[in-house]
Amino acid sequence: MAVQPGHYRLGPDRGRLIWRTFRDGLAATVGHDLTIEVSRWSGELTVGDELAPTSLELRIELGSMTVLTGTGGVKPLTDRDRREIAVTARKVLGADHHPQALFTADSFQPESGGGWLASGSLTINGQTRPVRVRAAKTAEGRYRATATVVQSQFGIKPYTAFLGALRVRDAVEVEAEADLPEPDNGRGAQS
Repeated sequence: MAVQPGHYRLGPDRGRLIWRTFRDGLAATVGHDLTIEVSRWSGELTVGDELAPTSLELRIELGSMTVLTGTGGVKPLTDRDRREIAVTARKVLGADHHPQALFTADSFQPESGGGWLASGSLTINGQTRPVRVRAAKTAEGRYRATATVVQSQFGIKPYTAFLGALRVRDAVEVEAEADLPEPDNGRGAQS
């Protein structure tokens, strides 16, 4: 489907939102690089008459994190490890007090290949900071977006263990993939 002007509703039924964390420190070999999926999120993209994005808003439910994989480490992750890591991640992100993260963008610069560089703001842990998201077209109507979020810029202290010898890197990689549905131009929600 070719992109048309209008409003597009986004969510897990047509896409995926992944966070990747990386281990650091003297005891890094003990820990795991993690791939975490967020299963509850929603968004709306508005495309103008010139077929360029004019606004984007994403709402992310931080309580819906699931650890998909953990690479490296001394031993493989168990299902129990995955559950415990997800609970710890919610605590580190302050999800009890701020259960939702919000990204909004209203500045888009075109890039080669039909992609865009979106500038906007991310609110997480009750703090708002500027973030840039790069979106690339991967197929007709399908896009992949990537960004780097530095936890400490949002007042988040990255996870540490073994008296700080094992820690999660401050920078977390965020990746989203989405198929654009038919635009919702006042005809009701589309999925």
